[in-house]
Amino acid sequence: MAAGDEQRRSRRATGPGGPLRLGRREFGPDEYVVMGIVNRTPDSFYDRGATYGESAALDRVDRLVEEGAEIIDIGGVKAGHGEDVSVTEELRRTASFVATVRARYPDLVISVDTWRAPVARELCAAGADLINDTWSGADPELVEVAAEYGVGLVCSHTGGLAPRTDPHRVSYPDVMSDVIERVVGLAERAVAAGVRDDAIVVDPTHDFGKNTWHSLEITRRLPELVATGWPVLVAMSRKDFIGETLDLPVEERLPGTLAATAICAWAGARVFRAHDVRETRQVLDMVASIRGVRPPSVARRGLA
Repeated sequence: MAAGDEQRRSRRATGPGGPLRLGRREFGPDEYVVMGIVNRTPDSFYDRGATYGESAALDRVDRLVEEGAEIIDIGGVKAGHGEDVSVTEELRRTASFVATVRARYPDLVISVDTWRAPVARELCAAGADLINDTWSGADPELVEVAAEYGVGLVCSHTGGLAPRTDPHRVSYPDVMSDVIERVVGLAERAVAAGVRDDAIVVDPTHDFGKNTWHSLEITRRLPELVATGWPVLVAMSRKDFIGETLDLPVEERLPGTLAATAICAWAGARVFRAHDVRETRQVLDMVASIRGVRPPSVARRGLA
């Protein structure tokens, strides 16, 4: 048996219900975890730079924590096309901010959205607990940073696209098989490099390297990814596949996002990257209660 196959079998033997340990937090198998988004960019597709300034960004962190976010994901570079952002500029936007959030919330899990190892190293030194590598190991040294600092890592799928590249006529013989092969391979490489397996999350990465049909299919087939045993993160908030499916602009995509969130939660996803934390938290709590792993907040009807 190949080493990779043996490791995959070992991880599967723990089942999809193993704990996820990030920073000072441990999340059990029945917990849905909300990752709130804070963009330190002037050109975010969602808020058009509303949290580019530090004061506004801190206010958003406070609000998202109050609304129920257990993880805050801080990014300094827009995912899509835009102005070139150097390592120096990315760090200017994020390093001191991460340190400030760390001091403000000692127990909060801080995630940093970067694909570059030099940036990740500085942000981990500033207090980050998780590297959200949305560009699928484009910088091979990133995994070494995660191991060096003992932090978590998100392993994603982009279909081989370079960072900040949009898909064009992309095709797969089987998109979910491609997702599983890539993210599990990255997870296994991370473990081999010294990253704790209980700090690794896999992300099918909706929209990245995919058209709308692909993103709908990976949503429908998410149980196949869950079955690998690695905790699954989904980042669907107001994305283009939702906009195209419903023919709606960004500002009208919340209902579609919440529908996809409920489906992914029922399918076994555990971490949900979201702009709209309060609404996402309510959907996840409702799904958890229907599943029978969370009691109702109150139960008076028919009991008085």
